[in-house]
Amino acid sequence: MNYSDLPPLVTSADGRFRVVNSTLAMAKALENIQRVSFPDLSDADLMLEPHFASHIRIFPDGQHVVVDTQTNQIAASSSDIMLELDFNHYQHRFFPAVGEGYFTTHDPKAHWLYGADIGVLPEYRSLGLSSLLYKARQELVVRLGLHGHYAGAMPKGYGAVRHEMPIEAYLHEVIRNERFDPVISIQLKRGYRIYGVIPDYLDDPSCANYGVVIIWRNPNLPW
Repeated sequence: MNYSDLPPLVTSADGRFRVVNSTLAMAKALENIQRVSFPDLSDADLMLEPHFASHIRIFPDGQHVVVDTQTNQIAASSSDIMLELDFNHYQHRFFPAVGEGYFTTHDPKAHWLYGADIGVLPEYRSLGLSSLLYKARQELVVRLGLHGHYAGAMPKGYGAVRHEMPIEAYLHEVIRNERFDPVISIQLKRGYRIYGVIPDYLDDPSCANYGVVIIWRNPNLPW
């Protein structure tokens, strides 16, 4: 199948890369992106081919891939689910929150889009593909009239310094641009804001098992 024939949602400035909705035929490729993007993630928290197939069946609008139109390669992907955000009880464990990876917790009446997964193949990194995916996600939020987009971001630089400082001090340095985190620093530049910290979010030593709740609010709504 020529993936470039699928309706484009977002296109790179040079036209080479297109964001399209995922199809069931892509599920195995999505598993591969997951595995290479999160080499430190425990097997229990990895999403595999059956999970991605379930995502596409349950909420097709929230599943995106970036296609390289020159090679027909699936270069990057993201998976989203509609979940309500309770600002008073935001701490959660990742896999149960997303229906053990199958998105059975998807709530079509929710006011928020939850970012469950994003990954880019190593050979396609630093080409702006994650920015294309975030643009597609945010456009989906606006199109559906949702309050915004949120996620449990992984502070992937914290694991290396976890014995030197608490996570709160680490994040304060990241917010003040005194320290670079490969995930959180990028999210802040995309307009996301940190709301809170989640201990025991998932099993990954690179972030010392922490998640950080990040929020992007729909700019078309009155706040």
